Amino acid sequence: MKQPILSKSKAAVGDPLAEIYADKPSTYFDGTRLDIVGELEVGNQSILELGCGSGGTGSAALAAGKAQRYVGIELDAKAAAVASERITEVLVGDVTNMDLGAFAGAFDVLIMSEVLEHLPDPWGTLQQLVACLKPGGRVYASSPNVAHRHVLMNLVRGSFDYAGDGVMDRTHLRWFTPTSFRQMFEEAGVRVTSVGPVVRPGWKAQLIDRLTGGRIRHLFIVQIMVRGVRR
Repeated sequence: MKQPILSKSKAAVGDPLAEIYADKPSTYFDGTRLDIVGELEVGNQSILELGCGSGGTGSAALAAGKAQRYVGIELDAKAAAVASERITEVLVGDVTNMDLGAFAGAFDVLIMSEVLEHLPDPWGTLQQLVACLKPGGRVYASSPNVAHRHVLMNLVRGSFDYAGDGVMDRTHLRWFTPTSFRQMFEEAGVRVTSVGPVVRPGWKAQLIDRLTGGRIRHLFIVQIMVRGVRR
């Protein structure tokens, strides 16, 4: 049975961090990661998602029999209200102000899609979230790649312009390369099993990658995807 919003942190109402997202269209919170859902095992597992938005990924996982319990954490109150009708539980507010101690070792899977870059201290927050996993629990996370060739070309031109979405989303507080993103997870107690693109690059990029022995692979990754397990 679906439960109402479980709790609110102080950041949920009137907090400057939450207000940053007030002008975002509702579609900003609608993303469903069917690629991740497709990788999940069928079974009665518990899943925690940071930045669940309006609950699209969680709803798909529950419908596919990939989860018995799906808990989301969401800063935007409007998106969280929608998610509360679609997944098991929603915590609405700023994760950095939440006490997640009650969730220690409670989850089989942790999902973080395009959210860690929005946090002032993703390193510390990630350690708290990984502690919510059972040993051997799986991690799926993605983030924009600041080492993409388009970003670097703009820097060469002297440009570092913010946008409404994408790598240069003005709500981003942190940026990662594939190497630094992986390192953050390893330091948080995750054994990283793969690092790569969310979407496979085109054939030209793949050809260049083979010719250069993977040395400039980062230039063609738009979004970094990390998979791993809790040690």
